[in-house]
Amino acid sequence: MRLSTALLADTPVRLADLDFPCTGVLLHRTRLAFIYLDKLLNYAKADRDGMVDGYIAVYMPDEVTVMLLRRGTLATVIAYTANGRSIRAIPAALEHFKKEAERGEIIYCAAPYEQLAWMYSSCSDQGVARPLNPRDAQALFTSLMQEGFSGVLELIVGGQVNYLAFEEGVLRSGHFHGDLEGDTVHQYVERLFAAAADESQVAALTFTPVAELPEQAEPRLFQVYRELFWAIADAAEQQVPGESRKRVERLRDLQANVHTSLAAIGTPLDATPDYPVATPPELMYALSDWVLQLLEELEVIAPGVAPDVLKHGTKEQRYMLQTAGFYDRLPWTVHW
Repeated sequence: MRLSTALLADTPVRLADLDFPCTGVLLHRTRLAFIYLDKLLNYAKADRDGMVDGYIAVYMPDEVTVMLLRRGTLATVIAYTANGRSIRAIPAALEHFKKEAERGEIIYCAAPYEQLAWMYSSCSDQGVARPLNPRDAQALFTSLMQEGFSGVLELIVGGQVNYLAFEEGVLRSGHFHGDLEGDTVHQYVERLFAAAADESQVAALTFTPVAELPEQAEPRLFQVYRELFWAIADAAEQQVPGESRKRVERLRDLQANVHTSLAAIGTPLDATPDYPVATPPELMYALSDWVLQLLEELEVIAPGVAPDVLKHGTKEQRYMLQTAGFYDRLPWTVHW
């Protein structure tokens, strides 16, 4: 498969060359079309050996998309492109992989949780590109020391990605692409530059890391909330015929200005939604705020109808909603 020449935004680094640190390779880089991706992502549910922190990187001609795994479970997705870095919605990323499987390559690696959080931060934080002299590897360290920098430095040399953590200009720890082999970090960096085939293939970025990796809602959870949305809409229409349906979509569109995930939740079940990046609590907040406004309006028309709508519309998922705190955000009590 011919490698793309597309470059990571604002760097001379080829996207196809990006290679992240790892503690072990579980699946060596191969054609995406050869892999049953759903089974790979569910590996941790079937085998305890799959319950590891790590990442699955998918190389497309114009981007590198990385799925970050917490104990083997897909937590979130980040992307490196010629236009910049971003956080991707899990359902949208998986759909893209399935459509473009013939054009991609995939690798699955184990990696420390801290590194995953730093990888996420490098795509979510407005990082600062640092000038880098390929002939003077130590000048950047001197600059960070002088300004008392605290945060993480992403250093890419020849496609090899390294992460170095600083506190007030002092190097404290890091996750490195290769083995230090007894060298100091400064010696290791000098060795990287000396071994690079193309001295222009270097880039540096500093950013503020997060301590915890935000976990997105999985596609199945989006589907559950979509089914709940329309089940509640149907229950409302049965209780207050002719008045509910027109309010359902009006309030959905109004609340979508506050909860971006509501547009996806409220997409008809026979259509494909435009999935946003959202956490499980955000889906619950979006649904509960929409339900609150809908039922408040219906209570004016038919007092006492709200508990019945909730009972019939949420019965199938009531235990999940109770655990999520959905009913606690509403002023009505439902007797099952």
